Amino acid sequence: MFTWLAKKSQPNAKARELYGAVVAQARTPAFYRTLGVADTPEGRYELIALHLVLTLDRLDADIADEMLQRETMEAFVADMDGAMRQMGIGDAGMSRNVKKAAGGVHARSFVYRAALAQAGDAALETALAEHVYHRRSGPSASPLTLYVRAAVDHLAALPASDLRAGKISFPPVPGEPGGHA
Repeated sequence: MFTWLAKKSQPNAKARELYGAVVAQARTPAFYRTLGVADTPEGRYELIALHLVLTLDRLDADIADEMLQRETMEAFVADMDGAMRQMGIGDAGMSRNVKKAAGGVHARSFVYRAALAQAGDAALETALAEHVYHRRSGPSASPLTLYVRAAVDHLAALPASDLRAGKISFPPVPGEPGGHA
């Protein structure tokens, strides 16, 4: 009788699981300790956005599950809403700030896709330096660039059936056990 309810809740659970893996990876301490990403709300947002873009691109690449993509993005929006409330942002500015966070992911998806499509790492390194490190020059973003390339390859090797089931993994971060130095 209520089979539609069970079917509706399954993709939501899968999307939450995918998004949970994105957040868990973005919270890996090596990003902050070894790769020099700022351990601030902005730095954590940038790593979540980066991993979310990579995840959504992988979902789009071969399973083309628009509902799972949309619901994964909705899990991000719900998380941003909750995080901003915890930081004390009131209802008046909430909608604007959540829209800005979602728009940031959308904008970064274009930048990262274009950079990943180019030969070599210069465009990707520039994009990561600008967005993740919030600078145009300074210490190299090449370790993060190498990680992102490895993540794209890792995600491409995951079976589509795992993704449909809400299961995703990422490669080790340089500086963590199993990661490259």
